[in-house]
Amino acid sequence: MAPESGLTKFYKLSLNERRQVLKEKAGLTEEEMKVLGAGLDLATAERMIENVVGMTQVPIGIATNFRINGRDYLVPMAIEEPSVVAAASHAAKLALPTGGFKATSSRPVMRGQMQVLDVKDLEEAKRRVLEVKEELIGRANRFADMLPSLGGGVLDITAKVVGPPRDGMLIVEFFVDCKDAMGANTIITIVEGMAPEIEGITGGRSLLKIISNLATERTAKATVTYRSDVIGGERVVDGIAKAYKFAVYDPYRAATHNKGIMNGITAITLATANDTRAVEAGAHAYASMSGKYLPLSSWRKDEKGDLVGELELPLALGTFGGATRTHPVAQLCLKILGVKTATELAEVACAVGLAQNFAALRAMVTEGIKRGHMELHARNIAIMAGATGDLVDKVAEILAKEGNVKVSRAKEILQSLK
Repeated sequence: MAPESGLTKFYKLSLNERRQVLKEKAGLTEEEMKVLGAGLDLATAERMIENVVGMTQVPIGIATNFRINGRDYLVPMAIEEPSVVAAASHAAKLALPTGGFKATSSRPVMRGQMQVLDVKDLEEAKRRVLEVKEELIGRANRFADMLPSLGGGVLDITAKVVGPPRDGMLIVEFFVDCKDAMGANTIITIVEGMAPEIEGITGGRSLLKIISNLATERTAKATVTYRSDVIGGERVVDGIAKAYKFAVYDPYRAATHNKGIMNGITAITLATANDTRAVEAGAHAYASMSGKYLPLSSWRKDEKGDLVGELELPLALGTFGGATRTHPVAQLCLKILGVKTATELAEVACAVGLAQNFAALRAMVTEGIKRGHMELHARNIAIMAGATGDLVDKVAEILAKEGNVKVSRAKEILQSLK
């Protein structure tokens, strides 16, 4: 059963109180709470990557109030930037009067690519590959480990010619249903394993054999409606719609618009030990597929005068395999989320990205982005100035009220309080 996401005044609780509430809501054990606090141990880290000497830590916060497809979620977000978790939680709360977020996702299909060079007749080689496609699919599935027995595996094989005539090459593509894994290792195994067979058919030489992170067959989509009277009236609705148009017309604005979306998505990706670089590369490439870099989300006013938002992007997230299964904190984050499949995880991440985008746009068209961000940033400045314990909040409160969030001023305030 999913935990209720609407935790009243969760942000006002002390750290220990928040941990206790989370323990009860997510059904965590005492041992799991210790792991959540301690993070990754060095012995596990040494098995994950090479030349390990230590670790860096990123805070994990819980975004509350998320209702997605009628189900409540507590959303773990790993991020160093102040205001992101708070903004996502507030944006989710404002969506509750209309039922929260609706999200869908496609089948978790990824694309493996094989580059074939030194082919005498590219079009003829392409024809020969497609002619025996069904046989190739069967043989390729021998390299797909357990995926075929789980209903996944290689679904299709295509071939295309890319490049100018003097530098043309054949690209053979394998489309693989990865089920609940991200799928990179399996796909690479498939395309590498099939290389000799493709070379024999085409008479060419295979070079790159790799996954594509532009996962256009593995997308998630989220939609939300915000009532005008809940978010600040017609002025706010119109302002957000106009702010979106700014991103449509100007790629410099679109980059920051999309960065706000990825604040939410990357935070979940990192918390669950998925591949943040793959997700971000796919998202930004998807934003450019028209030939112009565009915003990933869209916002408009509907016939009732309410605000409607929509976000669609590739999301190759897994709940099985790789670091997701190795990292103990990632496992706990998945338990807190309560997701059962990779597609459900993608739907949650997409909804959080849309909420994050709304929160940033609403802040910018009302009070400005600096106020809320700086109130939280003031805590970091207070710590940099040497504040500890209760003095952190006291110094931060004065900094925020003054609007002078600087280390030098924080030191002056800290000295006067001492």
